[in-house]
Amino acid sequence: MNLERSHTFSFSPDGQHFLLDGEPFQIRSGEMHPARIPREYWLHRIRMAKAMGMNCIALYIMWNYHEPRKGVFDFESGNRNIEAFIRLCQEESLWVLLRPGPYVCAEWDLGGLPAYLLSEPDIQLRTDSATDARYMAAVARYIGELVPRIKPLMLEEGGPILMLQIENEFGSYASNPAYLEELRQLWLRGGITGPFFTEDGLVQLERSRSTVKGGAIALSNGNVKQIAAVRRAFPAVPAMAGEIYTGWLTHWGEPVFSGLDYDLSAVLTEFMQSQLSFNLYVVHGGTSFGFYAGANVDESGNYQPDITSYDYGAPINEQGVATAQYVKYRDIIARYLSEPLPDIPDAFATLSGDTLAPTLYASIWDNLPAPLPRESSVDPHSFEHYGQTSGFMLYRRTLQAQPVGALDISGVHDYATVFVSERYAGGVSRAQIPPDYAQALRVTHRAPLALPGASAAAPGALELLVEGMGRVNYGPALVDRKGLLEPVGLQCADGSLSLLKDWEAFLLPMDEAFIAGLKARCTNPLKPGLFFRARLDLTEIGDTWLDMRHWTKGVVWVNGHNLGRYWRIGPQQRLYCPAPWLKQGENEVLIFDLHQIEAKPVQLMDSLY
Repeated sequence: MNLERSHTFSFSPDGQHFLLDGEPFQIRSGEMHPARIPREYWLHRIRMAKAMGMNCIALYIMWNYHEPRKGVFDFESGNRNIEAFIRLCQEESLWVLLRPGPYVCAEWDLGGLPAYLLSEPDIQLRTDSATDARYMAAVARYIGELVPRIKPLMLEEGGPILMLQIENEFGSYASNPAYLEELRQLWLRGGITGPFFTEDGLVQLERSRSTVKGGAIALSNGNVKQIAAVRRAFPAVPAMAGEIYTGWLTHWGEPVFSGLDYDLSAVLTEFMQSQLSFNLYVVHGGTSFGFYAGANVDESGNYQPDITSYDYGAPINEQGVATAQYVKYRDIIARYLSEPLPDIPDAFATLSGDTLAPTLYASIWDNLPAPLPRESSVDPHSFEHYGQTSGFMLYRRTLQAQPVGALDISGVHDYATVFVSERYAGGVSRAQIPPDYAQALRVTHRAPLALPGASAAAPGALELLVEGMGRVNYGPALVDRKGLLEPVGLQCADGSLSLLKDWEAFLLPMDEAFIAGLKARCTNPLKPGLFFRARLDLTEIGDTWLDMRHWTKGVVWVNGHNLGRYWRIGPQQRLYCPAPWLKQGENEVLIFDLHQIEAKPVQLMDSLY
């Protein structure tokens, strides 16, 4: 791309081609998400895609990553400066396909929609103003924030953005042309006139006609044959393969990582021979750091949270290294290009071999904030009711007598450890769990939790420490609140059910401020819910993975950076720590585990697998 001149991008009158400066143009796009990549690595990942033969980068903007609280936007901190990422693409002579949502899916918490929307009990998502004006008012605020940032980066303004996507795979959710048109009008009113495009599977597109006026069509997992079918049905606009899957997502509890055996050689060859446009989803996945990994619900209603890694089996792996598939795809693409591809950028150094020896640091029970006002309702309330986005919440009520029987906690979203008079009584998991795990930890799935029975201890408190895992990011079950969503009942020995009232709630967001304010106190080291700390002394820094296979379930921070969740049920056992989050000298590793009271070693590894 010549940065010294202006360009035009359009569609041919017969809809057959994308046109760059009036000439047919093949978009060879690779998708990556700035939110999943440390900013210090953005340029490297962009150059890796270019060296594989891409002439374009596609990227989602995750709305909830930039507006975590209503009206509070952040496009500056960490890796949130979308404008800077797009400028880097332009400096590397790459075009951009922008996918700003408002909904993106992406195996990201709530598909990118902000959790504060769920504070409205009857909110309807992904719909027009006539159906739910509250939702569209929030969307308008979001797009209003984006417009002045995005407009200078559009092609007509001298930027690299070829097209802007309206929503994402809407045909898989509903049929509502008014909603898609309302989104388009928001961009038009901001002075961004397109070109626009939509993304859907062929079946959903044919069923819902989920296109926008004059917009190009991108097909999820599209191929050459499907593009031909779309051209016959929609002859006025061009079509492309908007998501060619290079791998696949993985859920907690699955036996192996998904998508590692994908081979797109034949598909890529066909696209290069036909000179049709495509986007590889994803060319590089990265990591869903913090609490941003999403979830699915299968056809049977089973909740399936996503792992922290978004390696995805992509040709550029989680660390940014070229895989065997990368080399194979690069060779295929290069055969059809008139100029040689750039050299593959060097990989970054890795650290491995060191073993950390964490020690007990603090207890969550000694770091509780003041409780929220006691609720008199039968129903405990969700995170969103109290304005909390993610993390954990403690629900507590006083016991007048030792409970006997079983607790019905079917409304747990998504994982709870239960304590009776300071003693661990078991746990409840919304996700399916292996039998050996369930037995060892007394954790149930969709079943009442049998209590250990009366003890000699005096009555104290019933405490439920609830972890909110990923919100559903795809399908009709998108409204997925966290915490306790249904009444808690005590099934007594005589068969009666008593609903428990009068709950206190303690907000435990485990965010940066909460972690920074931890006090090194632990009055009861035998009560699970403990923090462990290790010191890592380094003379040189590099990327590494923390092997958590000796731990049970929790979260890891390194120098205050949240690496994400780990869970013994796998298949992921190692958490990626990028070199920019480490420093020469002393580094702090902090572990919060829901079950363990004994520290275990943590080894540094050189890869995810």
